[in-house]
Amino acid sequence: MKISGLILVVLGMLALIYQGFTYTHEKQFLKVGPIEARERETRTVPISPILGVIAIVGGGLLIYGGARQR
Repeated sequence: MKISGLILVVLGMLALIYQGFTYTHEKQFLKVGPIEARERETRTVPISPILGVIAIVGGGLLIYGGARQR
């Protein structure tokens, strides 16, 4: 339980620091014989700070509960 709690705390901190992630999607929109035209599109996926706080609190509870059972 301590390890999963620690992972949740770290993920929650990362969510608060970065507030999302960006990725690039490449798609082909034209192909005529050997000639190709491609388009790169960058998308951003936001992560709510509330989710980061919830992950930190939940991870803290798991760490506390794991320490209390012993």
